[in-house]
Amino acid sequence: MKITTFAAIYIGSYEVSLKIFEFGAKKPIREIDHIRARVELGKDSYQKGYIGYELMEELGNVLSEFKKIMEGYKVDAYEAYAGGVFRDSKNDVFVLDQLYIRTGIKVRVLSNSEQRFIGYKSVAFHEEFDEITKHGAAVVDLGGDSLQVTLFAEGKVVTTQHIMLGAMRLREQLSAIGNSAVHYEKQIEEMVNKDLEVFKSLYMKDLKIKTIIFIGDYIMELMKKTEKKADKKLVSSEKFVKSMRKFYRKNVEQIAAELNLSNENDPLLVPYIVLYTRITEELNAEEIWAPGVNVSDGIANDYAQRHKMVKSMHDFDADIIAAAKQLSLRYESFSPHIDALTEMSALIFDTMKKQHGMGKREKLLLQVAAILHDCGKYVSLANGPACAYEIIKSTEIIGLSHLEREVIACTVLYNTYPLADYEELADRMDKNSYMKVAKLSAILRVANAMDRSHKQKFQNVKAVIRDRQLVITIETQDDIILEKGLLMAKAEYFERVFGIKPVIREKRIYS
Repeated sequence: MKITTFAAIYIGSYEVSLKIFEFGAKKPIREIDHIRARVELGKDSYQKGYIGYELMEELGNVLSEFKKIMEGYKVDAYEAYAGGVFRDSKNDVFVLDQLYIRTGIKVRVLSNSEQRFIGYKSVAFHEEFDEITKHGAAVVDLGGDSLQVTLFAEGKVVTTQHIMLGAMRLREQLSAIGNSAVHYEKQIEEMVNKDLEVFKSLYMKDLKIKTIIFIGDYIMELMKKTEKKADKKLVSSEKFVKSMRKFYRKNVEQIAAELNLSNENDPLLVPYIVLYTRITEELNAEEIWAPGVNVSDGIANDYAQRHKMVKSMHDFDADIIAAAKQLSLRYESFSPHIDALTEMSALIFDTMKKQHGMGKREKLLLQVAAILHDCGKYVSLANGPACAYEIIKSTEIIGLSHLEREVIACTVLYNTYPLADYEELADRMDKNSYMKVAKLSAILRVANAMDRSHKQKFQNVKAVIRDRQLVITIETQDDIILEKGLLMAKAEYFERVFGIKPVIREKRIYS
């Protein structure tokens, strides 16, 4: 394998970073340079709601310098992403346009789901990750804008929750007080305590975690201050909190000196320390692991994986399925019917590969839709599909983009309701995504009709395409008049989408 040089640019709420990587055969991903520039975009975005001209000019200058550095390294490829600070800005489209005109660098704004998944990938690529999560863990991705907590039990995702508590955002909210104010740390704690307590009460009632996995600025320096041993990435929570609490009585300059930081006046240092401390105390884990990675490492891992330069031992698709099942359980909709529907949907999908032209990713979206299709009944039996749509749209599942959640939510909605015309959905998705919704909902309708009674009447189900028909052969000893009738009702839509008619062939079993 030839060596490829890759650049990852990330624009955050207070910093713009450039990391240069090499992809090679012996060591698949190796960092060779890291450049950081302070640009406090969050000052404008969080206070005014837009990014002002001066900061836009400053950002453009930084990206121009980054472009020269990339040219010096002769990078083969790059990706430039922006996070929450752009999502919160009303003039993001104009800023991105000006940056591209000035620098030639095309910046893509990530949804929160995409941003956190990329950061999560930077951790999950570590060999230790799967072993650590087997014993209960929380991945805490802490940034300037917000934080994301993803809980694991027995190696499986339980939930991922986005909380609007970021170091930069807190600093701006408390800007009237100032870092020099007495009890500044206590003011920050008052800002964060309620949200952390609510998170714990809602999602950790019966969950005990052993390890907190931290991603964020200053964590490595704080870990080194806690544990003097070289390259120590795992420390006890009790020891960490005790060390952090000592900083509460010191100013920024004193803390920076103790941590040997080059930036001795960083106003975000105290908010970060308070957040790390309170999260550790509230989650009540035994230990902390800090692998020393950030979103830029995730960008490199994601690029290398998509281009088949590296292969992760971690199964990210299994995370998505596990999170969907937990969500289904939360809304008391998971049942043997869900398992049967998921299997039937997958069978039809696989049988019709040549007819629908979709791939592995779309099959995953179909499986998630099958798992979540009944969750809206927890809110309303009469308006279950509409409620399920809102639940899916409003709930982050790590690994799924905003658009993919929209596709899943619409697949669930139009499993029951007539499919809306594209013009009605054009503000939510492109035509390609609309076609996915049409195809996936058609498959889900047929699969759902096959077990409408929720009694799993069928055995040894097989499917084949024959003479423009999807022939589903089943073995049963039960009366399936209901299923046959419902399948006939669903057949028209299915045939309209695929040009193929679904039919049931029955083999009787006699006990």
